[in-house]
Amino acid sequence: MIVNTAQTPALRKAASAQQATLDELVAIAAGRAADGLADMAKRMTAVLLDMTSAGHDLQAVGRRIRSGNLLQENTYAFVHLASTAIELALRKEVALLAPASRAAAPAPLTLSLVPMEEIDSQLAFAAISRPFDIQQSERLASLGVRLGLLLGRELVRASHNPFRPEVFLRALQEAWCEFEPDEAAHALIVPLLRTGVVFDFTPILEALNDRLKPARVREERFAKTDDSAAARAARARRDAAVSQGLRQLFGAAEAAAGAELDIPLIPELPQGGGWRPSAAAGFAGAMPLGGGQPVPAPSAAAAPLIEVLEKLAGAVPAPGPQTGPAAGPHEVFYLPRLKQSLPRGSLSRGDETTLDLLSRIFETVLLDESIPQETRELIAFLQVPVLKAALKDRSFFFEDAHPARRMLDLLSNAGWERPASAEDPVYRAMQRGVDKVRREAQPDAFAAAVADLEASIAEREQLEAAAIAGPIALATRQEKQAAAARSANKAVSLRLAGEQVVALVGTFLEQRWTPVLTLAYTIEDSKPGAVDNATRAMDDLIWSVKPKATQEQRKALIKRLPALLTTLNKWLDAVKWQDAERLQFFAALADCHATIVRAPIELSPERQLELAVEAAQQDALRRVAQEQVEAAEQECALDPAGALLASLERGMRVEFKGALGVRKVRLAWVSPLRTLFIFSGASRQEAFSLPAERLAEAFRTGSIRVLAAEGVVGRVLGEAVGQGAMNDPGREPVPAARAG
Repeated sequence: MIVNTAQTPALRKAASAQQATLDELVAIAAGRAADGLADMAKRMTAVLLDMTSAGHDLQAVGRRIRSGNLLQENTYAFVHLASTAIELALRKEVALLAPASRAAAPAPLTLSLVPMEEIDSQLAFAAISRPFDIQQSERLASLGVRLGLLLGRELVRASHNPFRPEVFLRALQEAWCEFEPDEAAHALIVPLLRTGVVFDFTPILEALNDRLKPARVREERFAKTDDSAAARAARARRDAAVSQGLRQLFGAAEAAAGAELDIPLIPELPQGGGWRPSAAAGFAGAMPLGGGQPVPAPSAAAAPLIEVLEKLAGAVPAPGPQTGPAAGPHEVFYLPRLKQSLPRGSLSRGDETTLDLLSRIFETVLLDESIPQETRELIAFLQVPVLKAALKDRSFFFEDAHPARRMLDLLSNAGWERPASAEDPVYRAMQRGVDKVRREAQPDAFAAAVADLEASIAEREQLEAAAIAGPIALATRQEKQAAAARSANKAVSLRLAGEQVVALVGTFLEQRWTPVLTLAYTIEDSKPGAVDNATRAMDDLIWSVKPKATQEQRKALIKRLPALLTTLNKWLDAVKWQDAERLQFFAALADCHATIVRAPIELSPERQLELAVEAAQQDALRRVAQEQVEAAEQECALDPAGALLASLERGMRVEFKGALGVRKVRLAWVSPLRTLFIFSGASRQEAFSLPAERLAEAFRTGSIRVLAAEGVVGRVLGEAVGQGAMNDPGREPVPAARAG
């Protein structure tokens, strides 16, 4: 029969990746072992030169002294030989596990006798290695399970683990035999291969286990990534870059010699069809002031722009209810046309930059059709007050909390919902604020207007929260119960998957202890430690029905049983399991414990090692299964849709696209565990809720998008600086209605 050993490219790639990982493991193990060889050589020297245990054989004493002196004087040579031998031995063992060796055609079977010397050597090293195996049973078992996952197997058995202590100990013996020229002294190494003399295997095995853990588990353990903190950090970096670009525009930096920088100017805003005035408030075809008087054109030697604006103060009509006809768009100051009315070159660079930036900001807002007309008309009246505030204090462009900037952002964001009537409290607060800023024209006026508007918005949010308080309370309870049930089921499933649990206890955990754990997770917030107590009781119950091979283990079982049974009964009382089946379970459990305590004790070292390895393997299977679950959850968190979902915060506006068209809503509430989101629609539309799964799917399909989470000022400044708009004279400003 012909054996086809051909592999597909995918299989070859997988095998190559496995081999690369195995090679890396060898390098890690050999390197960690080499780090401990120098200290090991010192301990070996001390034992060899210690005559208190040398005996009375003068030849043996002389041999120990010569070998001890040889090792003391040539430590570096022995370390080199030992490190090389360890690496070669590890590579030889790993080659037996490598994908290439398993893919090769099987060699013809040959029968041969194993020499007695080899059998004796294997038995001897099995005895020498046993204390190390027992001491490191847990780490070796975990490593065997992880190697199995790497190679696509259930696990790698202890006798085939290439990093078992026996491999290192045999390599040390070979290095010693090569190092010591006296063959009669070769046997001196055997008594030295013991714990306390040989280097510690703990850091070696821990390093190997860490390398084989899933990458996400290595980088960030089950503590979930704070997506909001990452988003804040990203925004801070973006704001810093925008601020730096703006400071360069304003000429804040100077050359080392004190000379003024060559500050780039914002190009002339496009005229005619490029800069498209519209019917939006504040964008009329002409720019006379109230009363129809044209703006006086200053001379080339005009005073700073702030003085020009002071002369024009009071020319714009007040917002709000009018006694006569309502003010038309032509009666509102239009910033770009102010610049057009001034002689070219009459503005300082700073004033011109300020005017151009604010022109762009106001056009973005006033052309945004998602903002109701009533709100845009109010915002239009702020053009001159905001320009004056920015000219007096350019921190307007750098600080979100600047009162004038904060007010503009509040009006554009809070006013996106059309007022229910002219008496709408938030709309009335907007009117009061705009009127106050225009009449007083003082820096404190913006701060007072912002405080009034924020208070009105907070009051509206409180009313909205009260309206949906019932659904929120119900959703919170349901979410908490569902999360508790998921956590309880996962905890029980992981233990049953990774343990050889007797049927009695396995059935009990699935049917009766899962409700207990669910209750513990539910009350954890009010009673911290409940989950730990219930979980520890579950683990103790599983341990109690495992075989106990020594008298000490049985004494420990007898000592721990009363507290365990008390804890079990308290929790079962809490979940109200009181029927006859409960009595039957505890009677059967008592019989199981009695059988374990009365069973014959097997004290052979081989049996102790076997039981220790078996228990360690079961624990390792459970731990590794938990890691795989965590890694899968971490991978899910990397889903772009999941990242967008994690970025949603209360108060954000989002846009849904569906069969009935486009709908813009506000995120009114996010559940504590972020599994449920409640939205309220514009124009007092009824609130509705969506689970996280449906929202994530909406992000994947593109049927939902977030509408400009940051304020309008920051968004426009970011576009101007980040997208190069400041240096592109032919670029048309992007209105908010299109930029989103």
